[in-house]
Order: sequence, then structure tokens, then C-alpha cells
Amino acid sequence: MMTPARIMIVEDDRIVARDIREQLARTGHSVSGITSRGEAAVELAISTQPDLVLMDIRLEGEVDGIDAAKQIRIRCRIPVVFLTAYADDETVRRASQAEPFGYLLKPFEDLQLRTVIEMALYKHSAERKLRESERRYEATLSSIGDGVIATDDRGRVTFINPAAEAMTGWASDDAIGMSLASIYRVMDANRRPMQQTSMARALVSSVSCKSADQVILISRNGQEFPIDEKCAPIIGDAGVVSGAVLVFSDTSDRRKAANTLQAVQANLARMSRVTTMGQLTASIAHEVNQPLMAVVMNAEACLKWMDGAHKDLDEARAAALRAISEGHRAAKIIERIRAIARNTPVAFETLDLNELIEGILAVVRLEFRHQDIAVEIDLQPTPLPVVGDRIQLQQVMLNLLSNAADAINASDGRDRRAIVKSGREPSGEVRVTVEDSGIGIAPEVASQIFDPFFTTKQSGIGMGLSICRAIIEGHGGELRVTPRVPQGTRCLFSLPALQA
Repeated sequence: MMTPARIMIVEDDRIVARDIREQLARTGHSVSGITSRGEAAVELAISTQPDLVLMDIRLEGEVDGIDAAKQIRIRCRIPVVFLTAYADDETVRRASQAEPFGYLLKPFEDLQLRTVIEMALYKHSAERKLRESERRYEATLSSIGDGVIATDDRGRVTFINPAAEAMTGWASDDAIGMSLASIYRVMDANRRPMQQTSMARALVSSVSCKSADQVILISRNGQEFPIDEKCAPIIGDAGVVSGAVLVFSDTSDRRKAANTLQAVQANLARMSRVTTMGQLTASIAHEVNQPLMAVVMNAEACLKWMDGAHKDLDEARAAALRAISEGHRAAKIIERIRAIARNTPVAFETLDLNELIEGILAVVRLEFRHQDIAVEIDLQPTPLPVVGDRIQLQQVMLNLLSNAADAINASDGRDRRAIVKSGREPSGEVRVTVEDSGIGIAPEVASQIFDPFFTTKQSGIGMGLSICRAIIEGHGGELRVTPRVPQGTRCLFSLPALQA
């Protein structure tokens, strides 16, 4: 069913104008105004805002129908249908520049007029919806924080949003029509020009692409932005690539936040080490006190054998050597504790995991004895070489043993044991297990034990297991915590074996 429309008539022949009015009335349309001059047509269209203009090409005055139609389309975006008795090539060429919605040769029948009007109104409605859709998309793309650049199939810029303007340093008016390579200069992480951008890959391959590594954008004024980028091709109706859309985001804040988080985690790790060492202060004091007392006793014996009536230089020498040996043992204990507690940079080296475990057990064994906790050791007889950071792996063992002691102390059971084992997996990986007979882990919190700041201890900070897992994974290994039958917890971590 035809939709009634308000139509303006621009015709210099009054009789023809009257006939058109009557034809429009018969087809259900109304006339919003009639004029015979091009100058007046523009003003009449602005004031009456008709749905469509029927425009004669030859008009009275200096402005003909074609020029009037151009102005109406620019200023009002009202569809124009040309009416003329002239159809020569030059007239048609000029008329096409006004982008008319139809063309009728005089004289015409009611059916021809009705058909052209209906088609023009439909085309105008579709064009208006398309413009509205484009404005919505443009407003959306202009408001997002990511940079967006669209190009045609030859890589020339057709759209650039404010975020992209800010990062590239190119204003939209300057960038439109330029090649993307002229305004979007990028380098790889090694500060070398990109061999092929994601935009180029998308245009060639017809598939969405993204940068695999860090990309650095160089703005027009030389400012640098680390960015992530991805690009998608625009596929036309015929399945051919008609352009592409590039989306990129400044990752400066994200990278800064990641660095800050890394620093915070490093500080928390050090806090965890120091906290653990604080809990073992009594054990350290007893352990260091033993060799120091031995030094004193052997020094006194040395003096005794050197003085008096029963001088014995051999005995004195033996006592002095024992004092020196005990002094060295005390120094090694102190150095071991200092290495664990201080914020030593990560330094991977070849280690014997069994030797490292025995060193940590030497620190904690006395404290476990004071807490009435038995320590069972089942280490592989042969060395277990791995590549890793000594201090970090010591921290893992200290945390796991400290957790075992806390779990045992929180239990009412008579079985108070911690078990430390080492060996090799069938795959060749090195395996270390720390088991305890403590209270175990409640099923409802089992999935949270590795979450930072989650703890079941009243005085805990909840970083121990989180840091341990991060350390083990940083060494290419895996840390697992499972229930132990009939009671307690089993912590197992594996590390890649040293390749020959």
C-alpha cells in the first residue's frame, strides 16, 4: 500500500504544475508548495520540509533545477526526482551529479509518477536508516578508549576515532585519505620496523589478526606507546575484502601496574621469608649456640693442654682444630640463615635438591624437636640435580615445613609426624613431598588455598602457598596439595630434571 507523502513541485509551466498536482491527488499524496524558480525552491524546501521534491530541470531565473537540487540535498537531505522533456547526454550527466532519486521524462502517466515517487521514498528511507546506523557506530567508536582506524581495500584511512587521533598525533581531517602506513608507524619489541602489520595481514588473508608480541607505536611528534593491536577485514557483499578495521590500545598503565604488582609480590615474598625466619628464631639460637659452646670448650681445653705440668701439644692442637671446625660450622649456619632472609636477586644455578633439603632440615629440626614433632626423612640416595634459584627453593621448603608444623600443632591427634621425601617421577622429573599428620584442609576451602591473602590461620597473611606455587611454576614445575590418608596433608612439587 502506498504511503501518503507531502511533495513539493518546482515547475515553470503553470499548466504542467497544475496537472502534476492533480496527479498527486489521485495517487493519495499532498502538495506542500509550488514554485517556478530555482532560488525560491531552496528556501521553500527549507521552510516546508517536504518528503520529496519533483524538480523541473529548466526553470526561470539564474538557478536551474540541477543546481537547486544540489543545494536542497546538501542543506535539507530531501530526495529530488527530476522532471524534464530533455534527455540529452549532457543534461543527464549534469543531473546525475545532483544524485537524484529518480528521473521522469515529460509527459508521463499516473502509474509512472506513482512508481518513481514510491521508489524514491523507499530509497530515501533506506539511506536515512543507513546514515543513522553509521552515526551510531561512529558515536560508539568515538567514545571508546581504544584507538580505532578504518581503511579501504587499498589501506587508505576512511575513519579515525579520537583515541587513535591522540595516540597517533594525527587529526581526522588530516588523516582521512592517507595511507595507514603514513600515520600508523609501529616497531617490534626490539625497536625494528614491523615487517608486516596486522592490518596488512588482514587485508591479504581476509581473516582477523592480532599482534603476537609487544608493539610500539610512534606518534607524529615522536612519542612512543606500547600497544596491543588487532585487525579485522571488512567483507563486502560479494565476499571480497573492501577494507579493514584496526583496534589498538595503550598498554602503558597495564604494564606499569604489572611491574608494580611484581614489585609488591617480591616484597611480600621477602616478608614471608622474614616472617618464617622469625618463627624459627629460637631454633636458630639453639643451633648456633651449640657450635659456639663447642668452640669455647675446645679453646679452654687447648689452653689447658698448653699450660701446667701436663703439657700435650698434640692434644692442644687437636682441641684447636676442633674449635676451628665448630667455628666454621657456626658461620655456615649463620650464612645459610642470612641467605634465606635477605632479598637476594634470582640466580639460577645447578643444585642438588637433596643437599638443599638437608640444609633446610638442619635449620628446622631442633624447633620441630621442641614442638614434639618427629621428622621422617626418605631422600633418594643419589643426588637430584636441578637448575633453579637456591634462595627461592629454600623458601618453598621452609614454607611447606612451617605449614606442616602449624597443621600438626592444630591437631589433637597423638601422631605428630612430618615426612619429607624426594625421588624421581617415571617421566624423569624430580619430586619432593612434604606430608604431615595435622588437621588437614577442609573440603570447602580446598579450592582457595592458593589464592593470595587467603588463610585459615589467625596470625597468617595468606601468601605462603601462593608464593610457593609462583616460585615452582617459575621454575617450570608444578605444586599440588592433596589430602593424606587417614589424616593430614600432602604437598608435592615437581621440577624439571637437569638435562645431561
